[in-house]
Amino acid sequence: MKKDITRLKTKWGIQNNWDFFLIMLVFSLAGMMISVLRPPIFALLGVTAQTPFWIKAVIYIPLIFPLYQISLIVFGFLLGQFDFFWKKEKQLVRALRGLFLKAVTKVSG
Repeated sequence: MKKDITRLKTKWGIQNNWDFFLIMLVFSLAGMMISVLRPPIFALLGVTAQTPFWIKAVIYIPLIFPLYQISLIVFGFLLGQFDFFWKKEKQLVRALRGLFLKAVTKVSG
């Protein structure tokens, strides 16, 4: 486990254990926030246990996924890790944009 933590700290450019702890706490809080918000949002939209999985996925991806990303930024800001999460969000947006452009080029080309 210590090797995994050291590997992540190196990969993420984290210098100390306290920052690592706060970053892990941000991920935990954002995940818990979404696990609390998803059921009422799905209920509001009429999604039930009988709703087919593909419909749930179509709703989840454009609605819940961005809420999670926003939660990361908010909790990151509150816990002093905004720069780390803002950098990761920019990387994610670039990656998604690249995938989107590749898909559009493939379809149109």
